[in-house]
Amino acid sequence: MSDHISIPPDLTDCDREPITRLDRIQSFAFLVAMANDWTVVRASGNVKSFLKTPPAKLLGSRFDVWITQTALHDIRNRMAILGSTGSERLFDVKLVQGMPSVDLSIHFQGDLLIIEGERSQNVEQMEAASMVRAMAARLIKAPTLEKFHTDAARQVLAITGFDRIMIYRFDKDGNGAVIGESTRAGVESFLGLHYPASDIPQQARALYLLNPFRIIADVQAPTVALLPAVDVVTRPLDLSLAVSRAVSPVHIEYLRNMGVSASLSISIVVEEKLWGLIACHANSPRLPSFVMRSATELFGAMYSMMLESRLRRGAGEDEQKARALADRLITMIAADESLMENALWLHDMTRDMIDCDGVAIYRGGTTFLHGATPTEQQVVALAHHLNAASPSRVFVSHHLAAVHPPCAETADRAAGMLSIPISRVPRDYILLFRRQRLDEIRWGGDPAKAMEQGEEGPRMAPRKSFAAFTELVRGHAEPFSEREQRIGEAIRQALIEVILRYSDGAHEERNRASERQELLIAELNHRVRNILALIRSLITKTGQDAADIADYVESLGGRVQALARAHDRITRQNCWGPAPLAGLFEDEIAAHDSAKGRLALVGPNVMLQPQAIATMALVVHELVTNSCKHGALSAAGRVEVTLDPVDGEGVYIRWREIGGPAVVAPTRRGFGSVILERTIPFDLQGTAKLRYLLAGLEAEFFIPHQHVLVTSESPAMEVRSVANGASLPMPAYDMPLRGAHVLLVEDNMLIALETEDMLREMGAVDVLLASTITEAERLIADQRFNFAMLDINVGRGTSFDLATQLRAMGTPFIFATGYGDELALERRNGVEVLIQKPYERDHLARAIQQVLQNAGA
Repeated sequence: MSDHISIPPDLTDCDREPITRLDRIQSFAFLVAMANDWTVVRASGNVKSFLKTPPAKLLGSRFDVWITQTALHDIRNRMAILGSTGSERLFDVKLVQGMPSVDLSIHFQGDLLIIEGERSQNVEQMEAASMVRAMAARLIKAPTLEKFHTDAARQVLAITGFDRIMIYRFDKDGNGAVIGESTRAGVESFLGLHYPASDIPQQARALYLLNPFRIIADVQAPTVALLPAVDVVTRPLDLSLAVSRAVSPVHIEYLRNMGVSASLSISIVVEEKLWGLIACHANSPRLPSFVMRSATELFGAMYSMMLESRLRRGAGEDEQKARALADRLITMIAADESLMENALWLHDMTRDMIDCDGVAIYRGGTTFLHGATPTEQQVVALAHHLNAASPSRVFVSHHLAAVHPPCAETADRAAGMLSIPISRVPRDYILLFRRQRLDEIRWGGDPAKAMEQGEEGPRMAPRKSFAAFTELVRGHAEPFSEREQRIGEAIRQALIEVILRYSDGAHEERNRASERQELLIAELNHRVRNILALIRSLITKTGQDAADIADYVESLGGRVQALARAHDRITRQNCWGPAPLAGLFEDEIAAHDSAKGRLALVGPNVMLQPQAIATMALVVHELVTNSCKHGALSAAGRVEVTLDPVDGEGVYIRWREIGGPAVVAPTRRGFGSVILERTIPFDLQGTAKLRYLLAGLEAEFFIPHQHVLVTSESPAMEVRSVANGASLPMPAYDMPLRGAHVLLVEDNMLIALETEDMLREMGAVDVLLASTITEAERLIADQRFNFAMLDINVGRGTSFDLATQLRAMGTPFIFATGYGDELALERRNGVEVLIQKPYERDHLARAIQQVLQNAGA
């Protein structure tokens, strides 16, 4: 007797399955959940085999008393840099004396700190960053997207040891297709197979975005429960970010039916959306080392970014072609308005960019048809439907009968449609149609979901066969791609411009005003696309000059930030209009602390048009950045900037550096030099002259009058420091270290950098970092400090002796530690102030105020 029943399947059953709250983990790891005072509130049932302590004894106790001080110190340091939605990893940690080393993953889940661990595997030492860099370099050379995906699958196969690697892409309906694959010899290929959206429930897709990496080591292995068991008091633990989270029984059954014993998946995220997956299958249980899995996860992130870059580059090229087509349309229709009603001509003009079988023009209530289209009555009905469903935007459908059911009768002529609105009221359209395509889709098994009788009633059953299943699809056309939709948008903008040009009369004038607003929005979109193209160019050109990744990130980030600040200037009044030239210098100096107060600007209030503002933002950024790195602002010098407008001609901008190091003309022309010398002549038809004088760099730029506006009603600017426009200072009571020279002793770089920022925000004018006791002692011997912050455990020693020296010198100090109070100060007299890691700025400020008050008393 069959267990299958005839109840229609409810596809939302899978979407409601609590996949993140199964309250169980996989057996290769242990899990401990702690409150903010380190009290253990949940623990996996297998914790004894990792910590020598049974879960019953561990629950309710402080976790830090069971582990080594070194491990505690390392964990606290990682907590200090841990965000609320990420995780940190530690490798080869001696967590408990007498037990094997473990690899750890730590993350916050609400108010709980969750620590997972697994046995460290004896693998060859691997420099993950170097390996991933080499893998990414290979991907860059892939000539096509198909080769790009295939190479990615091959490399993941090589480093993970799995038997099949698939690059899996989702369509707009959530269905997936295998577009790239690499397999070991004798393993069946799934390349080209499709999988229904119901295979991956909605909550699983959301989880792939939140936690992009997933390992299932052995589908046959029993899972381990979390203790205490769930009851009225104990709620299921959210394991969304957990590495060892147990697997949904439905998914386990799915993998077993597929003949998969272990799996690994990496999310492919493009523009913050789930684009696809890298899915890895093994025919036998497999658990790559945590180090290797981390490297694979990093490669997956690099792969996603490189894919996004390739897709954007292709979109940029399409934009240029679309704009060229739009320009041709404007030119030809401007000479002959009747072409707006010539469907044959429009078909000929667009067929090279958008493949279609027929064109319909619906304008002023009249239809004009050419080629394979629905009937005239159906076109009118479609136009009325679009008026309500898709106002003012391009609309596409590859299944026209779903939009207007009567179109099912004419699917052989028109099964898909791209509509382009070309007016506002009444709404007129250009409709491009495609014939139906009888298509055979190869599914990985029958995509239909079956229901079967389970212990608790009917349930959704995973497919039991994954043999290729061919489905014949009727009534559907080849979908219009995103590229074709962008071209349709360009046509829309172009035709609206032509229609506006030919409007006349009172009624038409009202229509013109309404459509002009839409045209302005289209123009703003065009400008934004130009900026995106500029940023893409910056990415490429900056990379050609960068010495290393850090230099590349710094240079690119500075240039993009300069553009962003310029964009803020020209949109600050909720419009796209002129902005003050002085504001560019104010913004740039405010971004360089070392330059504040040392740049003077003299001249009238000069306003620049938006195009000139974007160009000058890059020029000013390069001037200030170069001066801060190599010129007057890098030393004790200063900069004078003079604005000299000439009526009817434009404005001269003169830059002069004074009191800096001796200047030598560069022997190598980098991208920064190109910006300074060529952008104003090229973009604004102005001039640029640079003089590398021994006393300091001098530069003169000229911007023609069409880009300049000198406001007569504004008073002339006095010589002043542009730093006066920076953000307001913090209140005095919130700046306990105002004017202080501070010594910071910390052996963790990320913690040191973050702490330095906090100290400077509290008023410190100088913060010197020391990562070793020896370095700190040298700094103390060389100069005096007003305050010191000491990490107790530095390297293999402590800073207690350093504190004694500071006390003898009368320098107030504060201790910081990743250990508990009783462990950190066990041999001290108890008078010092100690701050626990991780700490926040307000916590640190209060502690510093307490120390300074004690010192004053």
